[in-house]
Amino acid sequence: MRDVYITFTATKYFEESSYYLKRVVREAVKATLDFEGFPYDAEVSVTFCDNEYIRGLNKEFRNVDRHTDVLSFPMYENGEFDEIECADGALLGDIVISIERAKEQAKEIGNTFHHEIAFLTVHSVLHLLGYDHERSPEDEEEQCQRQRAIMENVDI
Repeated sequence: MRDVYITFTATKYFEESSYYLKRVVREAVKATLDFEGFPYDAEVSVTFCDNEYIRGLNKEFRNVDRHTDVLSFPMYENGEFDEIECADGALLGDIVISIERAKEQAKEIGNTFHHEIAFLTVHSVLHLLGYDHERSPEDEEEQCQRQRAIMENVDI
């Protein structure tokens, strides 16, 4: 059985992130790695923030001057993991989730807040594993199908 290590951080507005919120993220990360058959121990960093913070990151790294719900910063290009490099575990990358936007989206869609957090986490972990829905419509459809299948296995 693989080990999964998650480091949580937050901007000043979300320093007191709940235990349950972190559990939802852990479940979503594990469900995604299990579904994908990821063979290595893994480490992920997750930051909870507000719309202003994620907007700054979006502008800096994607040249898009607006807030978004989640950003992914993969450590490996195109999901190509080196077996020797990952023997002691794979540092998959960073996930940044706007708690503020997740709450807004949950309300708009009619989901619970925790369901939305799980969905955004699954989406982001797929990016860390090399999926990129911005490359082509086929990649987007495949990623969406995987997200739906994985969400069926997330215990929230």
